[in-house]
Amino acid sequence: MKPSRILLVAFLAIAALYFLLPVYWLVVASTKSTAKLFGSFGLWFSDPHWLHNLSQVFSYDSGIFWKWTLNSILYAGVGGALATLLAGAAGFALAVYRFRGREAVFKAVLAGVLLPTTALALPMYLLFSKVGLANTQWAVLIPGMVSPFGVYLCRIYAEAAVPAEVLEAARVDGAGEWRIFSTVVLRMMTPALVTVFLFQFVGIWNNYFLPLVMLSDDTKYPITLGLTAWQSAADRHPELYQLTVGGAFVSILPLAAAMLVLQRYWRSGLTQGSVKG
Repeated sequence: MKPSRILLVAFLAIAALYFLLPVYWLVVASTKSTAKLFGSFGLWFSDPHWLHNLSQVFSYDSGIFWKWTLNSILYAGVGGALATLLAGAAGFALAVYRFRGREAVFKAVLAGVLLPTTALALPMYLLFSKVGLANTQWAVLIPGMVSPFGVYLCRIYAEAAVPAEVLEAARVDGAGEWRIFSTVVLRMMTPALVTVFLFQFVGIWNNYFLPLVMLSDDTKYPITLGLTAWQSAADRHPELYQLTVGGAFVSILPLAAAMLVLQRYWRSGLTQGSVKG
């Protein structure tokens, strides 16, 4: 084996260990009691009670963790799906149709990609307060339906993957623009759309600052904000340390499942849209 290949394999192994070690610790820690969490070796099991700990997570405080989980699924699932659909439609329109101000719109989209989302949290809170949507699920769901990066990716992909000849043939056959988009274009853009959904789902699921600004009712919290609330109260209620660890373990399962199921679309969506057929 060449020295360069050995170095590459060693680097990848170290990188994999770096990223997987916290996950391994989380799996081990989720099996321990609060006493064992601080009084035993952190990287190995000690009197594991995994199912008991998980049942405590879901039953504590009248099962509020269930509400947080359902809220996260709503925010990330519905928000991600709608953001993907809107990004696909906008990207396709910017790629195919010629209209005045098209490039100006695309530059505004690029500006949205570069703008930190945290910088928009306070203006959005003031806006939602004006219309009476602050401290509602809409205040988290609506911003999640917008993905400037998704629009950018879908435009680039549509320019490469949607032949003009196919669109013209569909129009000759009498198909309208919406039918063309819903039956032909969406299928051809599947890799890009899955990629947008994955990025948006993960981004919304892990989002902490926007719900923190928008929500004051803990029954509307997503998992991220709920676990932070538990951690903040752990000094007064030590059992919350273990519940926070167990909840964090549960919170990564949907992300891991999404990555495993969608990874082949994710890889192809990142590469195919930048290559002309």
